[in-house]
Amino acid sequence: MTLAMDLDRDAWIDWYRTNRRRSRELFEIARAEAYYDRPIPLRNPICFYEGHLPAFSVNTLIKRGLKERGVDDEYETLFERGIDPEDETAVRNGGSQWPSRERILSYGERADRLVLEALARKDMVREDDPALRGGLAAYTILEHEPMHQETLRYMWHRLPYDKKVRPGRTPPPVTGGDPPRPATARIPAGTATLGLARERAPFGWDNEFPEHRVEVPSFEIDVHDVTNRDFLEFLEAGGYSRRDLWDEEGWQWRARDSIEHPLFWEREDGRFLWRGMFERIPLPAAWPVYVSHAEARAYAAWKGRLLPTEAQFHRAAYGTPEGTERSYPWGEEPPDPTRGNFDFASWDPLPVGSFPAGSSAWGVHDLVGNGWEWTSTIFEGFPGFRAMPTYPQYSTDFFDGNHYVMKGASPATAKELLRRSFRNWFRGNYPYVYATFRTVK
Repeated sequence: MTLAMDLDRDAWIDWYRTNRRRSRELFEIARAEAYYDRPIPLRNPICFYEGHLPAFSVNTLIKRGLKERGVDDEYETLFERGIDPEDETAVRNGGSQWPSRERILSYGERADRLVLEALARKDMVREDDPALRGGLAAYTILEHEPMHQETLRYMWHRLPYDKKVRPGRTPPPVTGGDPPRPATARIPAGTATLGLARERAPFGWDNEFPEHRVEVPSFEIDVHDVTNRDFLEFLEAGGYSRRDLWDEEGWQWRARDSIEHPLFWEREDGRFLWRGMFERIPLPAAWPVYVSHAEARAYAAWKGRLLPTEAQFHRAAYGTPEGTERSYPWGEEPPDPTRGNFDFASWDPLPVGSFPAGSSAWGVHDLVGNGWEWTSTIFEGFPGFRAMPTYPQYSTDFFDGNHYVMKGASPATAKELLRRSFRNWFRGNYPYVYATFRTVK
């Protein structure tokens, strides 16, 4: 082994242990009586994900990567697929159909030992094997777990308060006062670099490749995300009842599910409250609003504006007046707590504009952190897309024209996922994600 490989092994083992510790802490929040509940209808029960995380690592690293036997074939089939199903028929219901938590935890312990042994001693980098080239299988499992930790938070957010335990030393929400005055920034025409160059990237998910450049005409963009106060004006102006503001899918969803306000808002005694992770509080005016793509698009239409394209987001976030591009909106320095609300730093949002040190070269705030940002770009592969050998269905299952690209990060996005090329996506009528937006013209 080379010295570089020794360093990779140490870093991978530490990363894996950190992931597993954070997952254990998350699962301890849900009370025992909630273990087989489904807080979000189109997700599997909570118990599934405690088995899925170690099973995915075994299936990907041990079986598909190293071509070795796993821990338990039955469990590695039962807990294999963690992607949101399209409809209820793909979701298994009922606690009696799932193993006990004791058995799931026992499986996880055995899986952890096997994976850690592989990371410490096995031949993890082989250029003659697509699944191991450049350590692909190892990076896949290491980024997969924190992505699920974020989606687990979406589920926990919908759990009744009496079914979860608030961790000790959890600070109260920072609500702030009035939001800053609305402002826009003019972004001149220029080039946005999207994607990753395969030869320069230690790792990327398949939808991040290949690197390519897009010419972006000049445009105007909001300096801050749309706030709860901004969106309340839209609601009070009758935005949810104006058919002309909604696309067909969004209008059908609004009518079918009787959508009258954002999911994170709850009406009580004539006022709106914010449904926080551990408590309800009066609606914080200065927080970014969390809404579905359909709601964001309707608001933008009400304003006579649009949602930004993926390329416009890149230009506003990473471009500079000098014509260069940055790795992060603020420059080349690695992410730290002064730059934004990310890396599990908070259970809820913070007031917009709280991180001036994280603003872009154009003075646009919160482009990374405090909430994923909806774009108008349909999620699909870049020209030259190739499915990844370690997880071939990761992106392709969603190239259906119904999912939209999201950029940036939320409070529950791990710092390892903050690279410029990372892409998230959800359906246009999915209201559970920590997703906000800003508008362009």
